[in-house]
Amino acid sequence: MAVTTIHFPRAVEQQTVCAEVPLGDGHIDLALDGSVTVARPPGGDPVDVREQARLAVAEPHGPRLAAQVDPDDDIGIVVTDVTRATPDAVLLDALLAELERGGVSREQVTVVVGLGLHRPMTDDELAAALGGHADLAVNHDPDRTVEVGRVDGCPITLFEPLADADLVCSTGMVEPHQYAGFSGGAKTAVIGAGGESQIRYTHGPELLGREGVRLGRIADNPFRAFLDRAGDAIGVGFCLNVTHTPDGTVGVSAGQPRRVVADLAAQAREALAVAVTDSYDAVVAGVGAPKDASLYQASRAATYVALGAHNPLRTGGRLVVPAALSEGAGQGTGERRFREWLSEATDPASLYEQMAAGYEPGAQRAFVLARVLREHPVTVTNSTCPDLVEACLLDAAPTVEAALDATDDVLVVPDALHTLLVTA
Repeated sequence: MAVTTIHFPRAVEQQTVCAEVPLGDGHIDLALDGSVTVARPPGGDPVDVREQARLAVAEPHGPRLAAQVDPDDDIGIVVTDVTRATPDAVLLDALLAELERGGVSREQVTVVVGLGLHRPMTDDELAAALGGHADLAVNHDPDRTVEVGRVDGCPITLFEPLADADLVCSTGMVEPHQYAGFSGGAKTAVIGAGGESQIRYTHGPELLGREGVRLGRIADNPFRAFLDRAGDAIGVGFCLNVTHTPDGTVGVSAGQPRRVVADLAAQAREALAVAVTDSYDAVVAGVGAPKDASLYQASRAATYVALGAHNPLRTGGRLVVPAALSEGAGQGTGERRFREWLSEATDPASLYEQMAAGYEPGAQRAFVLARVLREHPVTVTNSTCPDLVEACLLDAAPTVEAALDATDDVLVVPDALHTLLVTA
């Protein structure tokens, strides 16, 4: 296998820095004195998503979708939910046009919103996300699943409306993911439209503790390998995915799920990696909408920084996460379990030890956050619910500036979920 070496740009250090950090649908302006470094990934040139989706579907990795279907087939398409900024309406346009090319009418298609254990999307949210295709959509229900196979002894379950489909397709966002390395591919359907069995297995302490399960890595990653094989079991035959940077969508790819993820992950690495060689007293990790609506999702910023390829924090260094938290801890089953574990714990170390013995699906975010909190305090700023934050083993502050000391060496990562911190 050929090895490609990418030379990443270094973050630029300044003595006085004004930086924008996302908050909800807007941003906050930081004016920080002292030693401050801003880590901005190189990014990429945004593409016309509609045109690139059409081209990707016409020239996919593997056979065209139209060649895989018969006119009397029933097709299931799993799309992402409100926690992902995937342009699903545009991607559905391309997929439905290709299915029509294969003789499959729109009425033969069921669109399933891949929720996993997140809350259902509202009618207004479905209309905003799917446009004219909202009438085809149904929210996934993890209590309505059937077993369709087994992988590594784990039952693979699938939402009933998809179980009888002749072919399952999926959309998705290939972005850095704490466990899968990068999201997208079969993950949208396996986790988003599956039951608690595979969520319990994949997000349990035994698999998450294996070598290779880490942010930004897909090769020799047991978590990603399981998703791919589970995707085979449920019949994910075609996917249409995008990848993006803070500048917008920079890549679109379609076809065989493994090859699509590999394609877009390579693009994402080049666009999102920043080399950081120094160590810092504090990291300001930006999130923004839609992820900062809940503490469950916003906490990813802290774990992505501290548990990525390179942890830039000094011993005892702290993480500062501006997040609106308009939905509090979050409203789904997983979010509820996340909050319960954190709010009932006395300290991060004992919580981590307790959860290492096992936990319910959805609670894994508390387990991973506890792992970080054992070494680094986390402060959430600018939220609407500081009492909730402090009840969950975290600190709360009204502003980023209030969470920092004047003498701190600070690294600002404006988009922590789409920045891969690496060593030179």
